[in-house]
Amino acid sequence: MRSPHPVPTHPHPYEAPPAPPTHRRTRRRGRRGRFAFALKAVASLAVLAAFLTLADRWAVLYAEHRAADTLKQRLRLTAAPEVEIGGFPFLTQLADRRLESVQVTVPDVAADRVTLAAVSATGRDIRLDGDGPTSVRGARVPELQGDVLLSFADMNRELGASQVTFTGAARDRVAVRGTLPVAGHDLRLRADVRVARDGRRGVDTRIGGIRLDIGHLATYRPGTRPAEGLHLTPASAAALARETRKARALLAVPTVVRALGVPDATVREAQRSDTALARLTGRPEFVRQVLRLNLLDLALAHPELLSRLGLDPALLDALSHLTRPALADRLSLAFQLPEPPSGELRLRDVRVEREGIRVRITGSALAVGS
Repeated sequence: MRSPHPVPTHPHPYEAPPAPPTHRRTRRRGRRGRFAFALKAVASLAVLAAFLTLADRWAVLYAEHRAADTLKQRLRLTAAPEVEIGGFPFLTQLADRRLESVQVTVPDVAADRVTLAAVSATGRDIRLDGDGPTSVRGARVPELQGDVLLSFADMNRELGASQVTFTGAARDRVAVRGTLPVAGHDLRLRADVRVARDGRRGVDTRIGGIRLDIGHLATYRPGTRPAEGLHLTPASAAALARETRKARALLAVPTVVRALGVPDATVREAQRSDTALARLTGRPEFVRQVLRLNLLDLALAHPELLSRLGLDPALLDALSHLTRPALADRLSLAFQLPEPPSGELRLRDVRVEREGIRVRITGSALAVGS
């Protein structure tokens, strides 16, 4: 017979009590799972973005290469220009047929007698013409900014032929120094080139202060004014006044006597007496009058006199043909920018810098291609 009151059962003294509920561990595992999923999603998106970026960059490089080859062919350049397409992403811009910016740098562009070291221009908000991204026929450039560099290194090589150097002397002036071979003689050359804008697309140069030194004997300045022509240097004029033989030879020419303004009686006395000659040539005004003599005026009529003064008649004949325009043409740095088929291209500023002459250019409403 069972007892109406059940006897409670006690656990075994060595048996562990039951474990508490595991709700907290379940929540931690759920959080870790969601974090791992999010991390994988972010990594996948990063990989996808990297592939898209890589594809976009490859497309940019391909487009830049094609554009460089096209410009080289159409402009007949010796080397392909550098083309850099700005903005990101490129494929989106291409699909929209509008590029944020394109920078083109063309090296070694022939311009009249000189070579432009670099022509760099950046166009903005460029509209592409074509039926789709893969059929671009041309482009419209509403705004363009750039500059042109005419380097002194190229000028020295092309115009100076290693004998004349061009260096910057001021913001608008270039100094020319070197030697110029004339009739077998190397004459020291000095000149100043002033650089200025010529109209909307041209650069003009004005050559001034041209001077050719024949050693320490004489100086030639091309022109017809009294200070121009061929004149003795102050040192050689002073030496002439001290040399009896040369002074008498000079006074034996009536044209010279009239140019010096010496009375005939004084000349006759100086020809007979060394004392009278020394008295005449020792006056300061005599040296100043000799300096005013244009030796080219005496070259044809009295070549023997010039020989006595130490001047080569062949050199004087060559100098008579070396006019100011002929010398200025040798030193001219002028050039014109090409006229675009459409739109406007103009010079904004011209200045002389350390490395050369830099010209700022602007353009508007330009068209490239068909």
